[in-house]
Amino acid sequence: MAEEKEEVKTFKELGICEQLLEACETLGWKNPTKIQVEAIPHALEGKDMIGLAQTGSGKTGAFALPILQALLDSPQAFFTCVLSPTRELAIQIAEQFEALGCGIGVRCAVLVGGVDMVQQAIALAKRPHIVVGTPGRLLDHLSNTKGFSLRMLKYLVLDEADRLLNEDFEKSIDEILNAIPRERRTYLFSATMTKKVKKLQRACLRNPVKIEAASKYSTVDTLKQQYRFVPAKYKDCYLVYVLTVMAESTTMVFTRTCDSTQVLSLILRNLGLRAIPISGQMSQSKRLGALNKFKARECNILICTDVASRGLDIPAVDMVINYDIPSSSKDYIHRVGRTARAGRSGVAISLVNQYELEWYIQIEKLIGKKLPEFPAQEEEVLLLLERVTEAKRISQMKIKEGGSKRRRKAGGDDGEEEIERYLGNKNGKKSKKLKR
Repeated sequence: MAEEKEEVKTFKELGICEQLLEACETLGWKNPTKIQVEAIPHALEGKDMIGLAQTGSGKTGAFALPILQALLDSPQAFFTCVLSPTRELAIQIAEQFEALGCGIGVRCAVLVGGVDMVQQAIALAKRPHIVVGTPGRLLDHLSNTKGFSLRMLKYLVLDEADRLLNEDFEKSIDEILNAIPRERRTYLFSATMTKKVKKLQRACLRNPVKIEAASKYSTVDTLKQQYRFVPAKYKDCYLVYVLTVMAESTTMVFTRTCDSTQVLSLILRNLGLRAIPISGQMSQSKRLGALNKFKARECNILICTDVASRGLDIPAVDMVINYDIPSSSKDYIHRVGRTARAGRSGVAISLVNQYELEWYIQIEKLIGKKLPEFPAQEEEVLLLLERVTEAKRISQMKIKEGGSKRRRKAGGDDGEEEIERYLGNKNGKKSKKLKR
């Protein structure tokens, strides 16, 4: 059976129709990935699926292509609903559906928080074929938008399903499941997946096919993973050292808190590095603005929380740095999955202090191997100490000044003016919402 699957090298052999084959060719998709080879035939047969694959392996294509093919056979409004745990991932999934379906006139609506509900309601009034959104905002529209219903839904997709099936989204998912028909196809896709059968049963799958195109928690072979044990007081110095050594790289730096993204980005900018933050505390327009700056390489360092660790396909991320080690080892898989995507190589470096050692040990257990140490001479790193200390002092002053202005004006983010400047809004006026 495995030999047969290896022989399938084209989308045509998987059963994809001519119109969608043209879309794949336009997007430069020459051969299907492993998850696509395994998932698409089952999906075309009308089966429910649980798909487990490494991040960056083409999961979106694995469910989007069969859904679009089914839509061609039986066109109707509100044909598919795709749920995502983050706003940015939802927008990205919709873009992929639109790119694959542009030749067949597919209409998509994106329902996420931080964006005007009236504009979203107008998009729903146009009766889109595909609705992509986050659970909370989708529920808002199901409750409040006149004429919007998913009672005729044919497909439900839960992307990053392990997050959507946990307690954070439990109530919302249950309400959504009660608002859609039981007779439908359901797909669950993720890089990591819980084994708790109750959670999967709750999603109402019917005799699902389980596809594992990767081991349960794995990283790709093209990813070079390293760690560095550092004293907590010198962690900023080590971060600057790594970014300086890898100065030509496009880098995502992961921190634990929203405040840390602001502070670190200010420190790095004070040192002349092109860093920009993205976090859940920022407005949606600023988050998208930061992401677009990074994608366009106007800023080559993105300082982020785990809001950016799930599913985002940012081309050519060379390096991921775990400035803060995640307390959940599963989050490590998603973070480092932002690099070494679609067969490209990448580097992941974890800066571990004495307080994070236990979490780091759990990560090594999860991935099943001990990582090599990132080479750095402490004497050389500490040559940066004076400059880094001064940059921190200036950053703290700016944040305090921002706090004072905020109290006077009653609104804004820490380091508001700095962020506005980096998002190309030098007058300090509010950024316009980006059009999709």
